Amino acid sequence: MSQAPRSNRGHRERNGDRRATPDSSSRPPHYPKEAHSPPTQVERHDSKCTHICSRRGIVLICAVLTNALVLICVVAAQMVSTGLSSTAALGGFNINSNFNLQGTELQQVRDLDMQYSQMRAPGIYGGIAFSLTFGVISLLFVVAGSKPPTLMSRKILVGAMLFQAVGAVAYVVAVGLYLHFIIRINSTDVCQQRERLYARNGYTWMNCDVGGADAAVALFGLITAILYVAGTVLTIQTIRGVKAYLQERKRREGDRHRARAQPQRAPLRAETTSV
Repeated sequence: MSQAPRSNRGHRERNGDRRATPDSSSRPPHYPKEAHSPPTQVERHDSKCTHICSRRGIVLICAVLTNALVLICVVAAQMVSTGLSSTAALGGFNINSNFNLQGTELQQVRDLDMQYSQMRAPGIYGGIAFSLTFGVISLLFVVAGSKPPTLMSRKILVGAMLFQAVGAVAYVVAVGLYLHFIIRINSTDVCQQRERLYARNGYTWMNCDVGGADAAVALFGLITAILYVAGTVLTIQTIRGVKAYLQERKRREGDRHRARAQPQRAPLRAETTSV
């Protein structure tokens, strides 16, 4: 009776019909542990790029670019509106050969151009300092955003939120003050006399209207303000998400500690009852 199963088992083994034992089937396959292996340099680089190129990071990058455009337009507006005599002083062309002006008119044009440039000087200096400051600070927050939000300091996130909120309001106010400043200068007698002298010699484009470069400054300034508003909203959402994540992690850690403490208390109760 005991030989029949053995013969059947040998027959099955010869035919290749081997059944796995319970120990071999339930045992999971062994794989080398790679969880503790350090990440490569490419993975770290991709991770930083992923965090920088988030929605919040892209908005800040766009704000850096629009600040640079505001800076360029402020400088271009000053160069265009200073007049042909100032351009000639920079080596652009020879004013005596291109102007139909002689004697007192030529001297008047030079004096008016100089006065007009000095009147616009606070606008260009303030615009350069303003746009450069906000552009550099925005770039610093972009670099600081290379880490995951959960690993970043809460002060950095709150600082980015406050900076963008203040930047949005400041840019709207700055655009209004800049346009008011330009319109007020263009309504002075210096600009009116300068316009008449240029128009008398065929240069009708040198007028006292708001120029295209000044309008570009206002346009890119308002775009920057809109970007800062969007960045403020996204940063608030990020702060709320990080807060919820930390609370959930704290709750899970508390549940884990309580689960570990319960098996240790059970034997103590059993011993006390038995005694």
